[in-house]
Amino acid sequence: MLISIEHLNKTYIMGTEKVEALKDVSINIEKGEYVALMGPSGSGKSTLMNLLGCLDSPSRGQYWLNGKEVSTMEDSELAEVRNKDIGFVFQTFNLLPRLSALENVALPLVYAGVSKEDRLAKARKVLEAVGLGDRVTHKPNELSGGQRQRVAVARALVNDPAIILADEPTGNLDTKTSYEIMMLFEEIHKAGNTVILVTHEQDIAMHAHRIIRLRDGLVESDVLNEPTALAKV
Repeated sequence: MLISIEHLNKTYIMGTEKVEALKDVSINIEKGEYVALMGPSGSGKSTLMNLLGCLDSPSRGQYWLNGKEVSTMEDSELAEVRNKDIGFVFQTFNLLPRLSALENVALPLVYAGVSKEDRLAKARKVLEAVGLGDRVTHKPNELSGGQRQRVAVARALVNDPAIILADEPTGNLDTKTSYEIMMLFEEIHKAGNTVILVTHEQDIAMHAHRIIRLRDGLVESDVLNEPTALAKV
């Protein structure tokens, strides 16, 4: 089992109020799955994403990732897990404007202690895999929105993570470009990667093979989905 979360709770203190963002959530995700987390604003999906991505720790419950219990880890240990086991793709791309596409993609390998020659070679290979082999020297402001998201996807892939965690990855893209990015995620999944997609859009979620819906901090439904090449975004 790649991911196992049991009775996960997350409570935030807002002034004198306690807000239960997640209430007793239990989910298992196998290696190689393609899962969409759905739900309206306030459903708990962003909180769950932050916990799955080791950006936050639960108030109660257990989270096992790749056989490691991360729910009890200290911040320094969580940072190591984030860098080694999780590739993030964000709605806003989060690219460094002064770095080239190649340098942006190589960045996680800097933190992993990989030599400059090896990390640039790996970054170039991954950029070629996402169709940007001819854009390696371009900076983010010289790329289209779709190309910037491809750079972000390449950066997520470069350290061979256990999970690709994508948070509203098409939120800033037009319909045609969104469709192209979702096709790229499908290729990534077919190559054997585990993909977890966070979205509030039904059409985007329909590309996944399993859809978990959250409402009011609880799992409302967890169903298998039959994606189709005709799914439109």
